[in-house]
Amino acid sequence: MMNSKPIGIFDSGIGGTSIWRVLTTLLPYENTIYLADSKNAPYGEKSSEKIIEFSIKNTELLIERGSKIIIVACNTATTNAIEVLRTKFDVPFIGIEPAIKPAAINTKTNNIGILATKGTLSSALFSKTSNKFAAHINVIEQEGKGIVELIENGKMDSNEMTLLLNKYLNPMVKQQIDYLVLGCTHYPYLIPQIKEIVGRDVKIIDSGLAVAKQTKSILEKKNLNITTQIIGKHQFYSNKNVSVLKNILADISLEYSVQNLDF
Repeated sequence: MMNSKPIGIFDSGIGGTSIWRVLTTLLPYENTIYLADSKNAPYGEKSSEKIIEFSIKNTELLIERGSKIIIVACNTATTNAIEVLRTKFDVPFIGIEPAIKPAAINTKTNNIGILATKGTLSSALFSKTSNKFAAHINVIEQEGKGIVELIENGKMDSNEMTLLLNKYLNPMVKQQIDYLVLGCTHYPYLIPQIKEIVGRDVKIIDSGLAVAKQTKSILEKKNLNITTQIIGKHQFYSNKNVSVLKNILADISLEYSVQNLDF
C-alpha cells in the first residue's frame, strides 16, 4: 500500500507547479499532493529561521496526508531548510537548487547569469555550490525582487513584469552571458518573456527535469515507486486565493482538484 501513497510537494506558492508538470510527465502513474504556501510567499524575503519554520509546517502536513517522499519545490526552502528536514523527518527528501554546474561547465564566454531570490543567493548552500563549480568564471547574480509577488497576484504578463525583467536581465546581456540559470521555480513560467530579452544565443537552464529524474531514482532505489499503471490523481491546496493556482493549471488534462486549506 505504501507504493500507492502520494508524492508530496511544497513551495512558497504556485511556482513549484513547474516542477510538478515535469514530474507528472516522467511519472504519470504516481499520485501527488501539492501545497502552495502562497500566504507566506515569497520565502526569499524571509529570515532563515522563518523559512525553516514554514518548511517544517508544510512537511508535517504532507506527512499527515500520507506522503511517501517529499519534494521541496522551492530553491529558497531547499538551500535554507532541507538539512533540518532530513534530520527531523524519516521520509526521503528531494531538494532543488540553481543548476550552476551545467552552466559553469558549458559556458563559452565564461559569463553566466543567475536570477534567484535573495534567500537563495544569500544561503550557505548556494555559496558552497557556486564556489565548487563556478569559481573560475564570472557569475552575475541578480535578485529577482518583486517577480514572485507579481506571479502570485496573477500579473505574469503585466507591464510591471516586463519592466522588472528588462531591468534585471539587460545588464547580464551586456556582460555577454551565454547561460542564464533560473534559481526559483516560479521563473520557468517566464521563459517566453525572458527569451525575448536575452535572445536565442543565451541558453536558459532550470532544474525541473533534474528534480523529476532524481525523484524517480530515489523511488526506485527505496522500492516506493507505484506498480499499477493507472494514471495518477493529484490534489492541490493553497492557503490563499485559489484562483491564481487554478489559472496556472487551466491547461492540465489530468485528473486533479484544487482546494483552499488554512495551513
